[in-house]
Amino acid sequence: MNRNRRAVVAVIRKDLKVVTQNRMVWLPMIMVPAIMQVFLPLVLTLLPTFVGPEEFEIDDIRSLMSAMPASLTASLQGLSGQELWIILSVNYMFAPMFLIVPLMVSSILGADSFVGEKERKTLEGLLYTPITDAELFIAKLLTALLPALIISTASFLVYGIVVNASGYHIVGHLFFPTAMWWPLVFWVGPGVSVAGLGVTVLISSKAKTFMQAQQLSGTLVLPIVAMMIGQMSGLFFLSSTLVIIVGLFVWLLGIWLIWIGAKTFSRGELMSRI
Repeated sequence: MNRNRRAVVAVIRKDLKVVTQNRMVWLPMIMVPAIMQVFLPLVLTLLPTFVGPEEFEIDDIRSLMSAMPASLTASLQGLSGQELWIILSVNYMFAPMFLIVPLMVSSILGADSFVGEKERKTLEGLLYTPITDAELFIAKLLTALLPALIISTASFLVYGIVVNASGYHIVGHLFFPTAMWWPLVFWVGPGVSVAGLGVTVLISSKAKTFMQAQQLSGTLVLPIVAMMIGQMSGLFFLSSTLVIIVGLFVWLLGIWLIWIGAKTFSRGELMSRI
């Protein structure tokens, strides 16, 4: 058992080392969070400064406010259009987009998990590692999951610093995060990573190239885009309760997908496609 655990850890260490040496893998994991958690929120919070207060009327964001609970809308009473824009866009309209970060990181690493080994001509040696198929599958999952959790947590911290610093001169106090963000980041975010990995690693084990696996995995972002559109249009509101419920569904889906992957993963099938 200890020998198998050491072999699993060795696979994870080897894969993480390879990731740091592959620009095609690690560069998107830096650029996308930088755009999502620095550039875009900076534009959102600085926009009122350059546009002017007369352009930010409450009517412009009434659709979002109509989906909010009465307790929250009451707490927003008396705020200027500029303050409402910053608080609502940063805390609520932008929230679903945060989930793209853990999904993107885990999908990139998951896509590289097996098809990357094929392209580097190292898959055959990996398949002779003295661990079971399930342990090899789990090692590949952990290789992608650990960086996804670290990068998404770091992105959350950077996002909080950027929006609070850039919007403080208008709002006058720290306004991020709200209570909803804690389950979003530490409950739904990891669940999204797990669910994305369940799909992506299966794709990687069957795809012929890393680019093919990555392109197929890119479709996983569509539900998040739909969630963002629904939130911005006022169709629904991401409260803490709804976020917890969504997270439970995502976790159950992710665990089921990983269970399916672990049960169907076969070294023999991979060997036949080397």
